[in-house]
Amino acid sequence: MLKAKILFVGPCESGKTVLANFLTESSDITEYNPTQGVRILEFENPHVTSNNKGTGCEFELWDCGGDSKFESCWPALMKDAHGVVIVFNADIPSHLKEIEMWYSCFVQQQFLQDSHCMLVAHHKPGSGGDKGSLALSPPLNKLKLVHSNLEEDPEEVRAEFIKYLKSIINSMSESRDREEMLIIT
Repeated sequence: MLKAKILFVGPCESGKTVLANFLTESSDITEYNPTQGVRILEFENPHVTSNNKGTGCEFELWDCGGDSKFESCWPALMKDAHGVVIVFNADIPSHLKEIEMWYSCFVQQQFLQDSHCMLVAHHKPGSGGDKGSLALSPPLNKLKLVHSNLEEDPEEVRAEFIKYLKSIINSMSESRDREEMLIIT
C-alpha cells in the first residue's frame, strides 16, 4: 500500500486548517486558533488508487503552522514529502508575495516537481470569493491554481484535490515500478 505525505503550507490565517479538515472530513473548527507547529491528519480516499492496480492508498496531510517562528522545524516537516499545497488568502495582498517564499523553501529547495505542487487561493466566508485572475509571478504562474470557496462550491475543491492526490500517487507508483525494474534487470 502506498502512503503519501502532503504538506499544507502558507501564510498565517490563510485557511489551511479549515481546508485540511474539510478535505480529510475531519472535525470542524469554528474559531480561529493558529496551528502551533504541525497537525498530522491521516486518511484514505476511496477514489484514489495506485495506477489501475486497485491498491489502496493512505495519506498523511501535514497542516503546517504559517508563523515564521516555526521555520527551524521546516526541514523536519519537509523530509520525505511527496507533495506541497500552498494555501493563501487571495484577499490579502501580502499573501501573494509571501507564497513566493513558501514555494522557494518547500518546492524548489526540496527539488519537488512543479506537478507535485498546487496553489489554493482560499476565500473565507463572506469575502465574495472573486475568482478573477491573480497576478502571480513566475514560476508560480505555471502551477495548478485552485480557487477554494467552501460556502459556494465545496465539491469543486474536493474534486480538484482528488485529482491532485491521484497525480501524486501515480507518480509514486511509476517511481516504485522503475525501482523494481532496476532491481530485476
